[in-house]
Amino acid sequence: MREFRFALFLFAFLLAPLATRAGDMAAVEVLGFSSDGSIFAFEEYGIQDGSGFPYANRFYIETATDSFVANTPIRVRLDDERARLEEARDQAKTRGQRIVADEELRRNIGFRAGWNAVTELSADPHRMMVNPRPIMPPLDEALEFRLEELVLGEPERCRHFGPVAGFRLLRVGAAAGEETRIVHEDSSIPSSRGCPLGYRIAGIQTFHPEGSAPVYAVLIAIRQVGFEGPDHRFLAVTGRL
Repeated sequence: MREFRFALFLFAFLLAPLATRAGDMAAVEVLGFSSDGSIFAFEEYGIQDGSGFPYANRFYIETATDSFVANTPIRVRLDDERARLEEARDQAKTRGQRIVADEELRRNIGFRAGWNAVTELSADPHRMMVNPRPIMPPLDEALEFRLEELVLGEPERCRHFGPVAGFRLLRVGAAAGEETRIVHEDSSIPSSRGCPLGYRIAGIQTFHPEGSAPVYAVLIAIRQVGFEGPDHRFLAVTGRL
């Protein structure tokens, strides 16, 4: 039965007219940082293509280690196409309050130093350089990241869809003599990404907490195989400035 369902999905995906294929492009919202900058949070949400089910996913990341806070991400999907998107978002929000209150995150939203929507066609999808704070003339060195897509082993779940991709994220040295360094590099593709086809840098959020080192979060859009066309989801890479 499992093989039959997959064959049916593959048949529908390949034969559907190109004009009617429409992937699910998640909306993304930065929720903010904890007051000391130790946690960064964001949400992605939308209506799942194919099923029509609303979903909302919240990610809470420890900025020092670039790892998920325990018992996260929070993922809510309402398996009812009549359900409202707001219901899914409210459920995710309620669960997230146990980690960091939304009020605290809003107070410490930080600064959106750069943003390129998935629909942006003129920007370089693999490079972003920003001034970390809205101060002119700048007091800080420029903050630059570059993304490189990697060809990794094809997971069994993706074997019918051709090559899939991982990524490497580089922080480019701004000061004289400062080396470019790797801040993230995939060695394999986690199942949570599905079958990723490519990546782009979506944005950079910075935060300068009082009494603590400033932090950043690089939002990365993932283009992945969907039911009716390519879907877009998000992840974040965090660190200290």
